Amino acid sequence: MLVLTLDRVVYEGKAKSLILPGERGVFEVLAYHKNLLTRLISGHMILDGSGFPIKRGVAKVEKNKVMVIIEEVR
Repeated sequence: MLVLTLDRVVYEGKAKSLILPGERGVFEVLAYHKNLLTRLISGHMILDGSGFPIKRGVAKVEKNKVMVIIEEVR
């Protein structure tokens, strides 16, 4: 899993659970999740129980790998 902002790597490594605020509602990504490309809206991203607020972003899930690019709330 890789979580990025425009200026830094927020997280890189393995994770058991990722909860994201999608356009159609909050959703959770677990192992072997279906391939997905979605926009993220303002809310909280929760990675293995630890969370922080985000403004917006995009998430891509493909072949059991996740890449999330976000804009953090400052």
